[in-house]
Amino acid sequence: MSDLRPPVRPALPRRLQRRNALFQQWQALLTNRTKRTRSGEMLIQGVRPITQAIAHGVEIRALLSDGRERPSRWAGELLAAPPAPVVELTDELMAELGERDDGAPELLALAAVPADDLARLSPSPSGIVVVFDRPAGPGNIGSLARTVDALGGDGLVVTGHGADPWDPAAIRASTGSVFAVPVLRAPSHQEVMDWIARRRGTGEPWTVLGLDEAGGVELADADLTGPVVLVIGNETTGMSSRWREACDRVAEIPMGGSASSLNASVAGSITLYEARRQRGGARG
Repeated sequence: MSDLRPPVRPALPRRLQRRNALFQQWQALLTNRTKRTRSGEMLIQGVRPITQAIAHGVEIRALLSDGRERPSRWAGELLAAPPAPVVELTDELMAELGERDDGAPELLALAAVPADDLARLSPSPSGIVVVFDRPAGPGNIGSLARTVDALGGDGLVVTGHGADPWDPAAIRASTGSVFAVPVLRAPSHQEVMDWIARRRGTGEPWTVLGLDEAGGVELADADLTGPVVLVIGNETTGMSSRWREACDRVAEIPMGGSASSLNASVAGSITLYEARRQRGGARG
């Protein structure tokens, strides 16, 4: 009989004053995607991202504190009833993990990376799930997650080989929205299309709508009133050929001026706003 008990994690120290092996493990989470994937952990920086992570049930494994005698009200309340063990670090070590050159942050959070399971998506009958295909920059992922959260999207799926939504830059750019809506990774378009097929099998009329610079219907003429999977391609090369083949429709956002394309998160914002307008959720 196999042992299904979770692995025993070593006890955390109450204080860390030097760059030992544990500190190096945490430091690697800032820049090394492979280390984040293997450990299933990430570092969360910033007041709002940490607050959002805790509020939305992300598993916090440690709070890292600068140990100041008079913390802010926010930090004081967290430390009074911490969601995980607290480890005090020197100001220098906290500044390094916080990637700050203007002083140490009060708190950082070591947290578990949410599961990459499409079952986490539970859209409404007329929901919108956004797909970001092979994103080049983590900042764009975070900005797009923020838009999905603000404009009523039901989730964000990052497909293919690209930037990591759990990169600290993505988390910061999202201001914590990566924790407020389901954000997950899928190896390719196929996993998402299988999810769509299952939803369609229950009678839900999901449409796959891709965004492109040209060659599609104008966005205002695309029907966004039903359940939609919105596909946004790589910032430079657009959608992959597989995603383009999978799309039921392709839409374009009319542009003037000399710009050849829109930032991915901006294109997503315009499309999600248009969906709200068509559904009567925004003043048009």
